[in-house]
Amino acid sequence: MIFRETLPSDPVAHRLLSDYFASRELGFTGAHGYTIVHPGDAQFAPPQGVFLVVGDVDGSGDAVGCGGIRRIEPGIDDEVWFEVKHLWVEPEGRGQGLGRKLLAELEARAIGFGATHAVLDTNASLEAAAGLYLSSGYRAIEPYNDNPNATNWYGKPLSP
Repeated sequence: MIFRETLPSDPVAHRLLSDYFASRELGFTGAHGYTIVHPGDAQFAPPQGVFLVVGDVDGSGDAVGCGGIRRIEPGIDDEVWFEVKHLWVEPEGRGQGLGRKLLAELEARAIGFGATHAVLDTNASLEAAAGLYLSSGYRAIEPYNDNPNATNWYGKPLSP
């Protein structure tokens, strides 16, 4: 498996994000529908963040997943918060631990940028995602943003 650093506007990343958004729309249970916001490149350019594409799962080199991590404000006291965004594995790539490996890689990259905490938001309809986050050491926290798609917020201290 390889992680390729790219930007959300990269054609492969854009395709994966479009698949992610289409999947979210189909299963979303929010009262006002799912709000799609394609991420900008600047927030995922080092050292502000990074966007990764996952490939080479079966030797084919095809990209089957993506995700990003970006610095956000506010951190509390001297904390540096990075937010996990758009963690996605295509259906044919699931069940191989790719999501867990991608999450760990994003956390490692955030630590390299000086992060002390990782945070994320998600929707209660994404039960598998919540299971991944909880089993990876994330715990429920108070909302840190006003994302209209989010119903659950999680955080995790990071250390080198």
